[in-house]
Amino acid sequence: MTSEYRQQEFQHTPVLLAECLEQSNLKPQQTFVDATLGGAGHSLEMAKLIGPGGTLIGIDQDEVALAAARSRLESLPDGQRPNLELLRGNFGDMDDLLVSAEVPGVDAFLFDLGVSSVQIDTPSRGFSFKENGPLDMRMDPGKTTLTAAEIVNTYNAADLTRIIRAYSDEKWASRIADFIVRSRANGRIETSEQLVDVIKAAIPASARRAGGHPAKRTFQALRIEVNSELDVLRRGLDAAVRWLNPGGRLVVISYHSLEDRIVKETFNAYANRCTCPPDLPVCVCGKEPILDLVTRKPLLPTAGEIERNPRARSAKLRVARKR
Repeated sequence: MTSEYRQQEFQHTPVLLAECLEQSNLKPQQTFVDATLGGAGHSLEMAKLIGPGGTLIGIDQDEVALAAARSRLESLPDGQRPNLELLRGNFGDMDDLLVSAEVPGVDAFLFDLGVSSVQIDTPSRGFSFKENGPLDMRMDPGKTTLTAAEIVNTYNAADLTRIIRAYSDEKWASRIADFIVRSRANGRIETSEQLVDVIKAAIPASARRAGGHPAKRTFQALRIEVNSELDVLRRGLDAAVRWLNPGGRLVVISYHSLEDRIVKETFNAYANRCTCPPDLPVCVCGKEPILDLVTRKPLLPTAGEIERNPRARSAKLRVARKR
Protein backbone atom coordinates (compact mmCIF):
# COMPACT_ATOMS: atom_id res chain seq x y z
CA MET A 1 0.00 0.00 0.00
CA THR A 2 1.50 3.37 -0.98
CA SER A 3 1.84 6.17 1.55
CA GLU A 4 -0.26 8.38 -0.72
CA TYR A 5 -3.09 5.85 -0.68
CA ARG A 6 -2.78 5.42 3.07
CA GLN A 7 -2.94 9.18 3.62
CA GLN A 8 -6.09 9.31 1.53
CA GLU A 9 -7.68 6.84 3.94
CA PHE A 10 -7.54 9.39 6.75
CA GLN A 11 -9.93 11.81 5.06
CA HIS A 12 -12.94 10.73 7.09
CA THR A 13 -15.98 12.79 8.03
CA PRO A 14 -15.48 14.85 11.23
CA VAL A 15 -18.26 14.40 13.80
CA LEU A 16 -20.25 17.38 15.12
CA LEU A 17 -18.05 19.74 13.09
CA ALA A 18 -20.34 22.78 13.11
CA GLU A 19 -20.89 22.45 16.85
CA CYS A 20 -17.15 22.14 17.51
CA LEU A 21 -16.38 25.23 15.44
CA GLU A 22 -19.00 27.27 17.29
CA GLN A 23 -18.18 26.02 20.77
CA SER A 24 -14.40 26.44 20.42
CA ASN A 25 -15.02 30.21 20.22
CA LEU A 26 -11.69 30.64 18.43
CA LYS A 27 -10.54 34.03 17.16
CA PRO A 28 -7.77 35.10 14.76
CA GLN A 29 -4.21 34.71 16.06
CA GLN A 30 -5.18 32.35 18.88
CA THR A 31 -3.70 28.95 19.77
CA PHE A 32 -5.66 25.75 19.20
CA VAL A 33 -4.71 22.18 20.20
CA ASP A 34 -6.28 19.20 18.47
CA ALA A 35 -5.44 16.44 20.93
CA THR A 36 -6.68 13.73 18.54
CA LEU A 37 -5.60 15.03 15.16
CA GLY A 38 -6.34 12.02 12.93
CA GLY A 39 -6.75 13.22 9.35
CA ALA A 40 -7.28 16.83 10.48
CA GLY A 41 -10.98 16.81 9.61
CA HIS A 42 -11.78 19.19 12.46
CA SER A 43 -8.46 21.03 12.39
CA LEU A 44 -8.73 21.96 8.72
CA GLU A 45 -11.70 24.16 9.59
CA MET A 46 -10.34 25.30 12.97
CA ALA A 47 -7.24 26.55 11.15
CA LYS A 48 -9.37 28.99 9.17
CA LEU A 49 -10.69 30.52 12.41
CA ILE A 50 -7.26 31.35 13.85
CA GLY A 51 -5.62 32.20 10.51
CA PRO A 52 -1.99 32.97 9.66
CA GLY A 53 -1.30 34.71 12.97
CA GLY A 54 -2.49 31.71 15.00
CA THR A 55 -0.88 28.46 16.06
CA LEU A 56 -2.39 25.02 15.49
CA ILE A 57 -0.92 22.13 17.45
CA GLY A 58 -1.97 18.65 16.40
CA ILE A 59 -1.25 15.51 18.43
CA ASP A 60 -1.54 11.93 17.19
CA GLN A 61 0.15 8.60 17.86
CA ASP A 62 -0.04 7.45 14.26
CA GLU A 63 2.71 8.54 11.85
CA VAL A 64 0.47 7.97 8.83
CA ALA A 65 -2.25 10.15 10.35
CA LEU A 66 0.28 12.92 11.03
CA ALA A 67 1.57 12.78 7.46
CA ALA A 68 -1.95 12.92 6.05
CA ALA A 69 -2.88 15.79 8.37
CA ARG A 70 0.24 17.76 7.46
CA SER A 71 -0.51 17.37 3.76
CA ARG A 72 -4.07 18.63 4.20
CA LEU A 73 -3.19 21.52 6.51
CA GLU A 74 -0.25 22.70 4.40
CA SER A 75 -2.56 22.81 1.38
CA LEU A 76 -4.41 25.75 2.94
CA PRO A 77 -3.66 29.07 1.23
CA ASP A 78 -1.28 31.48 2.96
CA GLY A 79 -4.18 33.70 4.03
CA GLN A 80 -5.74 30.87 6.05
CA ARG A 81 -2.85 28.67 7.22
CA PRO A 82 -1.69 29.15 10.82
CA ASN A 83 1.68 28.17 12.24
CA LEU A 84 1.62 24.36 12.41
CA GLU A 85 3.11 22.19 15.17
CA LEU A 86 2.25 18.53 14.53
CA LEU A 87 3.50 16.27 17.31
CA ARG A 88 3.65 12.50 17.53
CA GLY A 89 2.47 11.34 20.92
CA ASN A 90 -0.39 10.54 23.24
CA PHE A 91 -2.53 13.27 24.77
CA GLY A 92 -1.96 11.60 28.14
CA ASP A 93 1.54 13.12 27.84
CA MET A 94 0.13 16.57 27.08
CA ASP A 95 2.42 18.43 29.48
CA ASP A 96 5.61 17.12 27.88
CA LEU A 97 4.28 17.65 24.35
CA LEU A 98 3.26 21.27 24.93
CA VAL A 99 6.49 22.07 26.78
CA SER A 100 8.38 20.75 23.74
CA ALA A 101 6.29 23.02 21.51
CA GLU A 102 7.13 26.02 23.75
CA VAL A 103 3.51 27.09 24.01
CA PRO A 104 2.72 29.73 26.65
CA GLY A 105 -1.00 28.88 26.78
CA VAL A 106 -3.90 27.50 24.76
CA ASP A 107 -7.20 29.12 23.76
CA ALA A 108 -9.09 25.94 22.84
CA PHE A 109 -8.60 22.18 23.05
CA LEU A 110 -10.50 19.55 21.08
CA PHE A 111 -10.59 15.91 22.14
CA ASP A 112 -12.38 13.63 19.65
CA LEU A 113 -12.20 10.36 21.57
CA GLY A 114 -12.47 6.76 20.45
CA VAL A 115 -10.93 4.86 17.58
CA SER A 116 -10.57 6.50 14.19
CA SER A 117 -12.45 5.09 11.21
CA VAL A 118 -9.13 4.17 9.61
CA GLN A 119 -8.03 2.11 12.61
CA ILE A 120 -11.37 0.30 12.72
CA ASP A 121 -11.33 -0.37 8.98
CA THR A 122 -7.74 -1.70 8.88
CA PRO A 123 -7.94 -5.43 9.69
CA SER A 124 -4.24 -5.69 10.58
CA ARG A 125 -4.82 -3.33 13.54
CA GLY A 126 -7.23 -5.85 15.11
CA PHE A 127 -9.82 -3.32 16.30
CA SER A 128 -12.70 -4.60 14.18
CA PHE A 129 -15.01 -7.44 15.09
CA LYS A 130 -16.32 -7.40 11.50
CA GLU A 131 -13.01 -8.06 9.73
CA ASN A 132 -10.57 -10.85 10.49
CA GLY A 133 -7.11 -9.82 11.65
CA PRO A 134 -4.55 -10.36 14.42
CA LEU A 135 -5.78 -9.49 17.92
CA ASP A 136 -3.64 -6.38 18.40
CA MET A 137 -5.67 -3.22 19.20
CA ARG A 138 -2.64 -1.08 20.10
CA MET A 139 -3.07 2.60 19.27
CA ASP A 140 0.71 3.01 19.18
CA PRO A 141 2.39 -0.33 18.43
CA GLY A 142 5.82 1.28 18.67
CA LYS A 143 5.39 2.18 22.34
CA THR A 144 2.90 -0.40 23.67
CA THR A 145 3.77 -4.08 24.13
CA LEU A 146 0.48 -5.35 25.60
CA THR A 147 -1.88 -6.64 22.90
CA ALA A 148 -5.45 -7.90 22.97
CA ALA A 149 -4.11 -11.39 22.19
CA GLU A 150 -1.92 -11.26 25.29
CA ILE A 151 -4.90 -10.31 27.46
CA VAL A 152 -7.19 -12.94 25.94
CA ASN A 153 -4.60 -15.71 26.33
CA THR A 154 -3.06 -14.89 29.73
CA TYR A 155 -5.59 -13.10 31.96
CA ASN A 156 -7.47 -15.41 34.31
CA ALA A 157 -11.26 -15.68 34.18
CA ALA A 158 -11.76 -13.25 37.07
CA ASP A 159 -9.63 -10.52 35.45
CA LEU A 160 -11.27 -11.04 32.06
CA THR A 161 -14.69 -10.76 33.68
CA ARG A 162 -13.63 -7.59 35.49
CA ILE A 163 -12.41 -5.71 32.42
CA ILE A 164 -15.24 -6.84 30.14
CA ARG A 165 -17.85 -5.86 32.71
CA ALA A 166 -16.21 -2.62 33.86
CA TYR A 167 -15.29 -1.30 30.42
CA SER A 168 -18.38 -2.28 28.47
CA ASP A 169 -21.28 -3.12 30.82
CA GLU A 170 -21.46 -6.49 29.09
CA LYS A 171 -24.22 -8.55 30.74
CA TRP A 172 -22.55 -11.83 29.79
CA ALA A 173 -19.03 -10.87 30.94
CA SER A 174 -18.40 -13.85 33.23
CA ARG A 175 -19.77 -16.33 30.71
CA ILE A 176 -17.63 -14.85 27.92
CA ALA A 177 -14.56 -15.01 30.17
CA ASP A 178 -15.24 -18.67 30.99
CA PHE A 179 -15.65 -19.53 27.31
CA ILE A 180 -12.40 -17.75 26.46
CA VAL A 181 -10.46 -19.67 29.11
CA ARG A 182 -11.99 -22.96 27.95
CA SER A 183 -11.29 -22.24 24.28
CA ARG A 184 -7.66 -21.24 24.74
CA ALA A 185 -6.96 -24.53 26.53
CA ASN A 186 -7.18 -26.06 23.05
CA GLY A 187 -4.85 -23.48 21.48
CA ARG A 188 -4.17 -19.76 21.57
CA ILE A 189 -6.81 -17.32 20.35
CA GLU A 190 -4.85 -15.18 17.88
CA THR A 191 -7.38 -13.59 15.52
CA SER A 192 -10.46 -11.42 15.78
CA GLU A 193 -12.47 -14.08 13.94
CA GLN A 194 -11.56 -16.72 16.52
CA LEU A 195 -12.54 -14.41 19.38
CA VAL A 196 -15.83 -13.45 17.74
CA ASP A 197 -16.71 -17.14 17.43
CA VAL A 198 -15.99 -17.70 21.13
CA ILE A 199 -18.10 -14.69 22.13
CA LYS A 200 -21.00 -15.80 19.94
CA ALA A 201 -20.88 -19.25 21.51
CA ALA A 202 -20.91 -17.71 25.00
CA ILE A 203 -23.93 -15.45 24.48
CA PRO A 204 -27.28 -17.26 24.25
CA ALA A 205 -28.94 -17.09 20.84
CA SER A 206 -31.93 -15.15 22.18
CA ALA A 207 -29.59 -12.41 23.52
CA ARG A 208 -27.59 -12.28 20.27
CA ARG A 209 -30.65 -11.23 18.30
CA ALA A 210 -30.83 -7.79 19.96
CA GLY A 211 -28.42 -5.00 20.80
CA GLY A 212 -26.11 -5.02 17.79
CA HIS A 213 -23.10 -7.24 17.14
CA PRO A 214 -22.52 -9.61 20.09
CA ALA A 215 -18.75 -8.96 20.13
CA LYS A 216 -18.96 -5.16 20.10
CA ARG A 217 -18.79 -4.64 23.86
CA THR A 218 -16.03 -7.16 24.52
CA PHE A 219 -13.85 -5.68 21.76
CA GLN A 220 -14.39 -2.21 23.26
CA ALA A 221 -13.33 -3.47 26.69
CA LEU A 222 -10.17 -5.09 25.34
CA ARG A 223 -9.23 -1.94 23.42
CA ILE A 224 -9.63 0.20 26.55
CA GLU A 225 -7.49 -2.22 28.58
CA VAL A 226 -4.75 -2.46 25.94
CA ASN A 227 -4.40 1.32 25.66
CA SER A 228 -5.21 2.34 29.28
CA GLU A 229 -7.69 4.71 27.65
CA LEU A 230 -9.54 5.87 30.75
CA ASP A 231 -6.40 6.75 32.74
CA VAL A 232 -4.97 8.49 29.67
CA LEU A 233 -8.19 10.49 29.28
CA ARG A 234 -8.11 11.69 32.89
CA ARG A 235 -4.47 12.80 32.53
CA GLY A 236 -5.16 14.55 29.24
CA LEU A 237 -8.17 16.47 30.55
CA ASP A 238 -6.33 17.56 33.70
CA ALA A 239 -3.40 18.80 31.62
CA ALA A 240 -5.71 20.66 29.22
CA VAL A 241 -7.30 22.53 32.12
CA ARG A 242 -3.86 23.60 33.32
CA TRP A 243 -2.80 24.87 29.88
CA LEU A 244 -5.98 26.75 29.02
CA ASN A 245 -5.81 30.53 28.98
CA PRO A 246 -8.52 32.42 30.92
CA GLY A 247 -11.69 32.24 28.81
CA GLY A 248 -10.30 29.28 26.84
CA ARG A 249 -12.57 26.39 25.84
CA LEU A 250 -12.24 22.64 26.39
CA VAL A 251 -14.34 20.77 23.80
CA VAL A 252 -14.69 16.99 24.13
CA ILE A 253 -16.54 14.44 21.96
CA SER A 254 -17.08 11.04 23.57
CA TYR A 255 -18.60 7.90 22.11
CA HIS A 256 -19.46 5.65 25.05
CA SER A 257 -20.75 6.09 28.57
CA LEU A 258 -17.42 5.45 30.31
CA GLU A 259 -15.70 8.27 28.43
CA ASP A 260 -18.64 10.62 28.84
CA ARG A 261 -18.82 9.93 32.57
CA ILE A 262 -15.13 10.80 33.02
CA VAL A 263 -15.54 14.03 31.02
CA LYS A 264 -18.64 15.01 32.99
CA GLU A 265 -17.04 14.21 36.36
CA THR A 266 -13.83 16.07 35.47
CA PHE A 267 -15.72 19.16 34.34
CA ASN A 268 -17.89 19.10 37.46
CA ALA A 269 -14.88 18.66 39.75
CA TYR A 270 -13.24 21.80 38.34
CA ALA A 271 -16.51 23.73 38.31
CA ASN A 272 -17.56 22.81 41.88
CA ARG A 273 -14.40 22.80 43.99
CA CYS A 274 -15.89 24.10 47.26
CA THR A 275 -15.56 21.58 50.10
CA CYS A 276 -17.49 23.58 52.69
CA PRO A 277 -20.48 21.95 54.43
CA PRO A 278 -23.67 22.79 52.53
CA ASP A 279 -25.21 24.54 55.56
CA LEU A 280 -22.48 27.21 55.70
CA PRO A 281 -23.85 30.56 54.45
CA VAL A 282 -20.55 31.54 52.74
CA CYS A 283 -17.57 29.62 51.38
CA VAL A 284 -14.59 29.56 53.73
CA CYS A 285 -12.46 26.84 52.09
CA GLY A 286 -11.20 29.24 49.42
CA LYS A 287 -11.38 26.68 46.62
CA GLU A 288 -12.66 28.77 43.75
CA PRO A 289 -14.10 27.19 40.59
CA ILE A 290 -11.61 26.80 37.73
CA LEU A 291 -14.10 25.94 34.97
CA ASP A 292 -17.58 27.10 34.01
CA LEU A 293 -19.82 24.56 32.30
CA VAL A 294 -20.85 25.82 28.87
CA THR A 295 -23.00 22.76 28.20
CA ARG A 296 -25.03 21.50 31.16
CA LYS A 297 -26.22 18.64 28.98
CA PRO A 298 -24.20 17.17 26.10
CA LEU A 299 -24.85 18.31 22.53
CA LEU A 300 -25.91 15.46 20.24
CA PRO A 301 -25.68 14.95 16.47
CA THR A 302 -28.75 15.73 14.41
CA ALA A 303 -30.73 13.03 12.65
CA GLY A 304 -29.36 14.35 9.38
CA GLU A 305 -25.75 13.97 10.51
CA ILE A 306 -26.38 10.44 11.76
CA GLU A 307 -27.89 9.55 8.40
CA ARG A 308 -24.85 10.94 6.58
CA ASN A 309 -22.35 9.47 9.05
CA PRO A 310 -23.67 6.53 11.11
CA ARG A 311 -20.56 6.54 13.31
CA ALA A 312 -21.77 9.84 14.80
CA ARG A 313 -24.76 8.07 16.36
CA SER A 314 -23.31 7.69 19.87
CA ALA A 315 -21.37 10.98 19.96
CA LYS A 316 -21.80 13.42 22.86
CA LEU A 317 -20.18 16.85 22.97
CA ARG A 318 -19.38 18.61 26.26
CA VAL A 319 -17.79 22.04 26.61
CA ALA A 320 -16.24 23.93 29.53
CA ARG A 321 -14.63 27.39 29.79
CA LYS A 322 -11.59 28.33 31.90
CA ARG A 323 -12.25 31.12 34.38
